[in-house]
Amino acid sequence: MAARLLRLYVAGNSASSRRAQQNLERLRVSLGSRGWDVETVDVLERPELAESARIIATPTLSYEDGARTRRIVGDLSDTARVLEFLGINEKDEA
Repeated sequence: MAARLLRLYVAGNSASSRRAQQNLERLRVSLGSRGWDVETVDVLERPELAESARIIATPTLSYEDGARTRRIVGDLSDTARVLEFLGINEKDEA
């Protein structure tokens, strides 16, 4: 099975960017590491990546698994809701 990709787009070191990064780390722990690639893209340093992905707000988490791409905007503080939105079954990932 190919690895699925979680890509977090942030803007610098703002409070919401830091919160989103901390919450993404918590999400990674709850999912385990099997089959997951995780990247963080700072749109201030790499604006071309944000433009090509059509990111218009930060923080944005993009879930890419080959079959579909889903995105959620915010600091990712509600882990259960983030998992539900992304269509990830936490029980299957553990």
